[in-house]
Amino acid sequence: MSINYPRYPIAMDRGEGCHVYDAEGKRYIDLFAGFGGPVLGHCHPDLVAAVTEQANKLWHVGNLFHTEPQTLLAEAIAKHGFGGRSFFCHSGADANDSAIKLSRLYGLANPASDGKPRHGLITANNSFHGRSFGTMVATAQPKVRQGFEPHIEPAKHVSFNDIEAVQAAIDENTVAIMVEPIQGEGGVNVPDEDYLPQLRSLCDERDLLLIMDEVWTGCGRTGRYFAHQHWGIQPDIMTLAKGVGGGLAVGVMCALDRVAKYFDYREHGGVAHATTLGGNCLSMAVSATIFHVLERDGLVERAAELGKYAIERMTKFAETCNAVREARGRGLFIGVELDPADAWFDTGADVVNKCMEHGVLINATQGTVLRFAPPLTISREDFDEGLDLIERVIAGEE
Repeated sequence: MSINYPRYPIAMDRGEGCHVYDAEGKRYIDLFAGFGGPVLGHCHPDLVAAVTEQANKLWHVGNLFHTEPQTLLAEAIAKHGFGGRSFFCHSGADANDSAIKLSRLYGLANPASDGKPRHGLITANNSFHGRSFGTMVATAQPKVRQGFEPHIEPAKHVSFNDIEAVQAAIDENTVAIMVEPIQGEGGVNVPDEDYLPQLRSLCDERDLLLIMDEVWTGCGRTGRYFAHQHWGIQPDIMTLAKGVGGGLAVGVMCALDRVAKYFDYREHGGVAHATTLGGNCLSMAVSATIFHVLERDGLVERAAELGKYAIERMTKFAETCNAVREARGRGLFIGVELDPADAWFDTGADVVNKCMEHGVLINATQGTVLRFAPPLTISREDFDEGLDLIERVIAGEE
């Protein structure tokens, strides 16, 4: 295999719920759930049943035919979201590429006052929208773009949670603003209560599309089906991946009818955007079942409650441990910012590695921010066991 990743010297062999086991049989509590993918945990019985049943029925026929699994998933996203139309692809980068392409068609049909098509995009510093050529210029982290010059036309990057910075960046060419409702790779950064509503108002005033990147925050992760719902707003376009596939490669771009129509082959005069394996029956059967389980088992509400408990617990821990600055997040998407000044560790990675030695899997980003994103099915007991260990490791007691 190509050596793209700095892999740990561990071979994972099987998983069940919030636990994974390596080839030697060691058990780990997974509090990061494969970068947010297995939102219902590992080998959830309903998902195993769904994919098994579908595997014995139909795998893939291409997107020139209707299939029941696609229809069920599109209906679930529309029901729990804002009634938009969904395009199915393979990943978050695919979904965000689709959103950017759709915004350009919108800017072509709704040009600037001088008649020129609009295609300018504004994103936030420390954002992460993907690694493709289209999305890495939207990602406001230079390390993602380094070495891949020349780039296509870059987005304008402005400070996150700063509405005045966005206003100053808008010009005649601007057609869309893309933002994560809660930044993931940026450090689990939660905006002020008025930021996203102000973005929505600004987009309405200037005829701009608001693209909400919910790759990390969708599918109940934050205690709402989609994180923008915390702020009572509606995007024009929403992108999903990670949790929506439950560990399979699924991306979704969902857009309001008035925007989605620019991908309509009848409106466009032909196929404007497509994918071969996006929306295959196996993946769609699993994704549709995820929404069924979320609703049936009350997991979205449970994520809100369990996340509130965990953040309050880590905040209380910070009061007694100088190595922790703060805990933040929504639902089961939690960031714990560390202060290594007088601690035994230098970076968050040191804490991650020590926790892994003791059987708990978490992640670090931006150098000093620990990230927790456990399966929404995790028990309070398992979560507490993991948090107990994390607190002891941070405090230097393990």
